[in-house]
Amino acid sequence: MKLFHASGLQMSSLLLWAATIVLAQTAPKHLNPVIEKLAAGKPIIGFQTGDLSLEMARNMARSDIDYVYLEMEHGPMDFQGLHHFAVGMIDKAAIVKKGNAQPNVALFARFAPSGSEPGGGWVVKQALDLGLMGVIFNDIDTPEQATRAVQSMRYPQMRTSKYPKPAGTRGVAPGYALWVWGVSGEEYERRADVWPLNPDGDLIAIVMIESAEGLKNVDAIAATPGVGALFLGQGSDLSHNLGVPRNSPEVEQAFQTILKACQAHNVACGITAVTGDNIARRLREGWKMIRTTPDALRQWRAAGGQ
Repeated sequence: MKLFHASGLQMSSLLLWAATIVLAQTAPKHLNPVIEKLAAGKPIIGFQTGDLSLEMARNMARSDIDYVYLEMEHGPMDFQGLHHFAVGMIDKAAIVKKGNAQPNVALFARFAPSGSEPGGGWVVKQALDLGLMGVIFNDIDTPEQATRAVQSMRYPQMRTSKYPKPAGTRGVAPGYALWVWGVSGEEYERRADVWPLNPDGDLIAIVMIESAEGLKNVDAIAATPGVGALFLGQGSDLSHNLGVPRNSPEVEQAFQTILKACQAHNVACGITAVTGDNIARRLREGWKMIRTTPDALRQWRAAGGQ
């Protein structure tokens, strides 16, 4: 009996050890699934929505995409709605299945204050404290504005920080973000930094190029430390700033100029694609961030897209 009891203890210890190894193997380096993929050189695909309902949050959390971003530049600045949406995207079944707290879909948002306007840091602070994993900054025209955007997402750094610059301006009180991310305050502070400036960071700063000045400065903007991606919408703002129709060759030339700058500085480049063929084309060209629609995504996947 003693021998059997000892073997049972040994077997229990072995099973516990094996379970620990399996859990360690499934634990992600990044809680942000978008950063996990971009760091591996893979593209990301997502949707935009202005519907902040809990039903939409649940639908997005279980969609076969990498991110969803809430469009608040042209819609209401609804922080209560953002809070409900972030909580609504918590999917306990997915957490149990994966064995870690990484969501399948990252939550980003875009806000009304222009990146060229000083004083918008309070919006970023409140949004991040509600649990966002990324912020999309519209109308970035200069590297100085891009730096200010990055700073608004960073905490002031410790003296021992490996990545002290640019100095952060975000106030330290993450509040609901701890609940949404599923981590302690200490772990959140460790993870809540911008990638790829901090390779272990789980926040991403995405800047939009929407003007002739931004296009002129795109190389310097792409080279700004802390910028994780450059993003283009459907080209409406850019075409208006260039003074040409949206479907003119100058707009496509501008797109390609921005893509070239991204590739030169190893920064993800994002664009809107509204058909399956357009998704395939942009991925072939080297775009790493695609904003699309459910119908276009179905078309692309039906044609063999992965």
